[in-house]
Amino acid sequence: MKEVAQLLNAMCATGVISEYALFGAIAQMRYTEPVGTLDAHVLVAVPLQDSPEVLTPIYEFCGARGYAPEGEAVRVGAWPVQFIPAFSTLTRDALQEADAVAFEAVPFRVVRADYLAVIALSVGRAKDLTRILALLEGGSVTPEGIGSLAERYGLSDAWQRFQRRFLND
Repeated sequence: MKEVAQLLNAMCATGVISEYALFGAIAQMRYTEPVGTLDAHVLVAVPLQDSPEVLTPIYEFCGARGYAPEGEAVRVGAWPVQFIPAFSTLTRDALQEADAVAFEAVPFRVVRADYLAVIALSVGRAKDLTRILALLEGGSVTPEGIGSLAERYGLSDAWQRFQRRFLND
């Protein structure tokens, strides 16, 4: 993961992306017990967000450094990395509010646990709902914190359904 962090920081330094934050299952591992995953997902803010070729500069940057595409991802060391442009107000805010951490002394940005939970809520697949439960059970988030963010992003109904299904006895 150190190599991924170095690549992302280099992308920021050269202006290929303006911001990034690890999210998804890999980011969840910062807050809960390890989970099985095959790839790393990275939210990115790119200069030409509305361009149909929004990821082209990222793939070119990676290719010039010897990182080859593999389907929808780019292989960086042991990790297939998927670059996902921030696609909503929620993901743009999650990107801006991400925590700065260090991974083997390399700066690395990771989406906060509360935003991970609300992004998972917005997607709503079974594995996303499981992610929310793991974050709650691990004490990384509270129902009140998720509820507050869910309300801010128009997801109160989804949060109420989740609570009825999983949290009410």
